Amino acid sequence: MKQKLSVFLILIFIFQSCKDVQKGGDEWINLFNGKDINDWVVKIHHYEAGDNFDNTFRVKDNTIQVRYDNYGDFNDRFGHLYYKVPFSRFHLSLEYRFTGKLQPGAPDYTLLNSGVMFHSQDPRTMPKEQNWPISVEMQFLAGLGDGNPRPTGNMCSPGTDIEYQGKLYDGHCLSSSSKTYSADEWVKAELIVLEDSLITHVINGDTVLQYTHPTMGGGVVIGYDSTLWQPGKPLKSGFIALQSEGQPIDFRNIKLKYIPK
Repeated sequence: MKQKLSVFLILIFIFQSCKDVQKGGDEWINLFNGKDINDWVVKIHHYEAGDNFDNTFRVKDNTIQVRYDNYGDFNDRFGHLYYKVPFSRFHLSLEYRFTGKLQPGAPDYTLLNSGVMFHSQDPRTMPKEQNWPISVEMQFLAGLGDGNPRPTGNMCSPGTDIEYQGKLYDGHCLSSSSKTYSADEWVKAELIVLEDSLITHVINGDTVLQYTHPTMGGGVVIGYDSTLWQPGKPLKSGFIALQSEGQPIDFRNIKLKYIPK
């Protein structure tokens, strides 16, 4: 009975918080206050939701920093920092920059690699051993200094499918048309989401990718609660989360504008 009451109270809190946020209309709402992450929920692989292992996500100089000071081996501690309520129709804006070195033990593909997840499942529905949330990702990359292009603002789809140019996309990640940006450079990323219809990625003012119809499906995610798995289910709303994959990164100026129907 106590468990049911707790779930009921959480749902009331989320519903009321969503109503308060959506009142913003054309107003930008600061999701990050520059001081703390009290409005956010941490979920790191191997740990329960709410356990910010080793202070992975921290605040300094008006930025959210992702750091691994005492991790030792990374040990697949993929992490995400979720804003406290879900959204369905929104314009998200933030700035990011990569810094430091890849944590030892992190996969090679996570070098200068991070992102922001959206239409994500609630982190409180994720078991300890679930590696990534069922979600869609706007992926951030930086150039490797080898002269080869490495666009940012790409799409990746853990536990999801999308349609691209009118067809079901059969890959996990989809490259954008953005320029390559170097590490330690602040980059402005914008994400415009209209429920399960059009999704637009914008980098430094340029539209770099558009796709449609995200649904639950695909692979990559492991350890999820099978009772939540509904392949083909349209993803019309969900949580927004900043990613931690082993590469130190900073986020700032995180704000959102609700888009009414």
